[in-house]
Amino acid sequence: MTLAAHEQRLAQSDALRFAFALACVERVRHLLEDEPVIRCLDTLGAYVAGQVNRDVLDRAASDAGALANHHQGSRSLDGVGHAAVSASYAVANALAGRAIQAADYAAYAVVYGEGGYGAVGDPESFVPEKSWQLATLERLASDQNKLLER
Repeated sequence: MTLAAHEQRLAQSDALRFAFALACVERVRHLLEDEPVIRCLDTLGAYVAGQVNRDVLDRAASDAGALANHHQGSRSLDGVGHAAVSASYAVANALAGRAIQAADYAAYAVVYGEGGYGAVGDPESFVPEKSWQLATLERLASDQNKLLER
């Protein structure tokens, strides 16, 4: 099964969608270079924890999108030799509620960060991260189902 097979389930649950997106982008936090992007990621965490409302999340999503588009490496085909651009786009997509896209950018950032440009051309390089993502999504969905059954 792939993440795309869960797209409808993610579309039906804001809680699951944002929790999954947060889990994926937290794995690339260490690749983020810009403090404002990190603050946007922290806002997502606060939203998932119920500490801020949707208006705050939406403002952070707008900020994160602008920051990702203006990252110093965003104009370069290869991200200027680092994974920070992809990690920034992962955060922007997560905040916008696009969990699958956030997961894709996060996976790219992980693979790029570990193996450089050559690694992203090898589909096998993505298997460990995509497997982790799928297992995490299934765990989060199961946890959510258990809460709903109470």
